[in-house]
Amino acid sequence: MTPSNTQLAAIKAALFAACLLPAWLLWQGFEADSLGANPIEAITRGLGEWTLRFLLITLAVTPLRKYTGWHWLVRLRRALGLFAFAYGVAHLMSYVWLDQFFDWPAIAKDILKRPFITVGFAALVLMVPLAATSSNFAIRKLGGRKWQSLHRAIYPIAMLGCLHFWWLVKKDITEPLIYSVILAALLGVRMWWREQERRRQLAGAYLPQTPKFKGKVIKIFSE
Repeated sequence: MTPSNTQLAAIKAALFAACLLPAWLLWQGFEADSLGANPIEAITRGLGEWTLRFLLITLAVTPLRKYTGWHWLVRLRRALGLFAFAYGVAHLMSYVWLDQFFDWPAIAKDILKRPFITVGFAALVLMVPLAATSSNFAIRKLGGRKWQSLHRAIYPIAMLGCLHFWWLVKKDITEPLIYSVILAALLGVRMWWREQERRRQLAGAYLPQTPKFKGKVIKIFSE
């Protein structure tokens, strides 16, 4: 199934609206005072969880495309990755603004001394060059191979995101465990693909094949 340009534009518009929905719901919850006893924590945590979810959804695009044959899905991956970055920035800003009130010495101390903040901050820093090189212009300037190598940083970013969440919750690790299992599956299938590719190469699947002789055999010597 390959959608037309019109259909793809409608899919992209629906995806854009769906990606904005979590932020809108958090804002509505804040306005309605329905986020619990600590609404700032609820907003910060909600934005962080959606950052991780969008990272995992972005990583899921390639396996889904491969196994369904829906190659057009790759055209949605950039938007998903950028939304992951946008939610990550919003997650950081909610901590800097709503939680710490721009107390930079306290923020710097937190980053250095609280491991879950350290890995979370590191993950967001690693996302910056990926967001900055998400355009077609950047792909042309870097070249496809360099661009791909750079954007493989999404793997350690997702790992740091899971670790950040795991260390944050401390006691009930059900949610971070679920995300970690999903990430392990997404990375595991890629490792399996690479192993299959390595075996094909060792078996000589890509070596040039000697053309079969199709002419007639002429008898030169007689008995």
